[in-house]
Amino acid sequence: MRNRFDEQLELLNNHLVEMGTLVVQTIALASEALTQEDEIHVEKAIEVEEEIDNKEKEIESLCMKLLLRQQPVAGDLRLISSALKMITDMERIGDQSRDIARISLLLSGKQVEQIEHIPEMAEAAMKMVSDSVRAFVARDLTLASSVIAYDDVIDKLFAKVRNELIELIKAGNKKGEQAIDLLMIGKYFERIGDHAANIAEWVVYAITGVHKDE
Repeated sequence: MRNRFDEQLELLNNHLVEMGTLVVQTIALASEALTQEDEIHVEKAIEVEEEIDNKEKEIESLCMKLLLRQQPVAGDLRLISSALKMITDMERIGDQSRDIARISLLLSGKQVEQIEHIPEMAEAAMKMVSDSVRAFVARDLTLASSVIAYDDVIDKLFAKVRNELIELIKAGNKKGEQAIDLLMIGKYFERIGDHAANIAEWVVYAITGVHKDE
């Protein structure tokens, strides 16, 4: 019985890795849609986001089967409940990445110059998502804690983006409207960083039994 349960937990790990890979892909596509002004990246981001939704349902189904059939306790119960929380944040990241890609269509051929920090935010977000999923699979508390701390990197980059774009708007630049769209995109990436930190916090809970809200 325990061997079967361990096999299903390993399957859960694999599904989480697959979902994490899809989430990282949507972030990358959103960033590329912005910097390359390519509608193909937008369409692909929408397609991958749908895959993320399907993967979320698949993982939810597996977790419910584990809960109902195996009736796990203690550490195993924490792992499964944490996985359910993690996929909610991952699904939201997919949604926000898709929305970034869509907004980028409005900026095609109209971008202002102050966007260098936004791709940096995307890179930081991809690192956080990848590392948080790896931390769950490896039960690596140190890695999970580093992801939570890394959220400060995205917050600082967003502060730079916000300040630069606000100054541009104040100066009466003719591309002020596009600056507002970019500010919204920066905020989306900042929220993605928050969701990635949330994922890592659930990893910490899965390992220790303690969540930050406690």
